Amino acid sequence: MELVVGVDVGGTATKAVLVDGDRVLAQATAPTPRPGPDVVAGVLDVVAGLVGELDPERAARVGVVVPGIVDDARGVAVWSENLGWRDVPFAALLADRLGRVTAFGHDVRAGGLAESAFGGGRGVRDSLFLPIGTGIAAALVLGGRVHDAGGYAGEIGHVDVGHDEPCACGRTGCLEAIASASAIARRYTARTGTPAEAADVARLVARDDADAVRVWDDAVQGLAHALAWTASVLAPEVVVVGGGLSAAGDVLLRPLTEALRERLTFQRRPRLVAAELGGLAGCRGAALLAAKRSALC
Repeated sequence: MELVVGVDVGGTATKAVLVDGDRVLAQATAPTPRPGPDVVAGVLDVVAGLVGELDPERAARVGVVVPGIVDDARGVAVWSENLGWRDVPFAALLADRLGRVTAFGHDVRAGGLAESAFGGGRGVRDSLFLPIGTGIAAALVLGGRVHDAGGYAGEIGHVDVGHDEPCACGRTGCLEAIASASAIARRYTARTGTPAEAADVARLVARDDADAVRVWDDAVQGLAHALAWTASVLAPEVVVVGGGLSAAGDVLLRPLTEALRERLTFQRRPRLVAAELGGLAGCRGAALLAAKRSALC
């Protein structure tokens, strides 16, 4: 099988892998340029640098994925709040810069594709990939195919789950504003006056710290609320929980499984499992996009 490079442009770091089928041969990381007028040129430079570092000659195809709203079919990054771009024709720009066949897509959908092929969602046709980090998004794999809806599918983080916390999108009640890792850290800090990260809160929950338990339970109930209607409408067999918060393991998965069970009656109850590919899910998925592009060329 042809070697492929997969690149995942994140909000703070850009990761890349060189793969041979399902084997990762090498990986590399570089800082993502800060938002600003030259961020697109900076991203092109970082991607080109990582591709050259990993494999200057052998890999003829490259896959690149980015966050935000992405129109995969047109190869356009429609909008990214975190990185500050709008309507950027990345597929064409990357192909011209790299001089290779280049596949382009969305980071979370690519992660869902990779988890479906190699990770927690393998062996099932219908799954939901739910990375919980600074924000919350989702990737729907239905009938073995990733559903993109022109780039707008999967924005589960901006579903109203019934609270009064403001969200960066301008509304209140969004799942992301109460259950993302950044929201958990912010709410615990506001409640106690003690700065903490979400991982710290998870450790305090395991010790039955009352403030941590309250903040954590709010997050769990919000996630269960969103997953209950997802189970009712889409009926995934598996929900693969990824992102930084998945490192909490059973501290998150056990109460979330129970809270979801209480909200369902006759509906299919999805299994909740931790993601298996960690921080490489996005770039593994980017490589899969490139391989699929190869098969079509």
